[in-house]
Amino acid sequence: MIETERLILRPFRDDDCAPFAAINGDPRVGGWLGGPFTREQSDATVDRINAQVAADGFGFYAAEQKADGALVGMIGIRRNPAGGPAPAAVELGWRLAVAAQGTGLATEGAKACLDWGFANLDVAEILAWTAASNVRSQAVMRRIGMTPDPSRDFIHTGLPEDHPLRPHVVFAARR
Repeated sequence: MIETERLILRPFRDDDCAPFAAINGDPRVGGWLGGPFTREQSDATVDRINAQVAADGFGFYAAEQKADGALVGMIGIRRNPAGGPAPAAVELGWRLAVAAQGTGLATEGAKACLDWGFANLDVAEILAWTAASNVRSQAVMRRIGMTPDPSRDFIHTGLPEDHPLRPHVVFAARR
């Protein structure tokens, strides 16, 4: 668990599944992920996330707003799965409900996770990536001190060849 001024980052609970499915099912959120998620896809994501947290002791966390206990999304770091764009990397990531976007919560939570990662993991760098057109996520990366690493930019092969989100950019934070 990681706490910030406004957030508690913790493993997902069963009662998080419905609000997380609503976040993932919103086209304004899911649109950056290749399309909105069904409830079944969202629940499977929670299961994978919690399994990784259980195995590694860290991962992507439910982002709970301290003020009212509302789930506003997920923020965390994880070991990137084999076959990903940087298989040996630790990845920083976030996904927030539309109402939480633009409030500084992504920056606050991502910075706390980045700091936690360098304090607790023996890694030289932590990476983040997003669609080349996702300038808002890139702005979060810059605000927390990450820098572009164009040599690692990639084409997301999990999306159709003509999909506009295929080109991805990579940012790095180094110890």
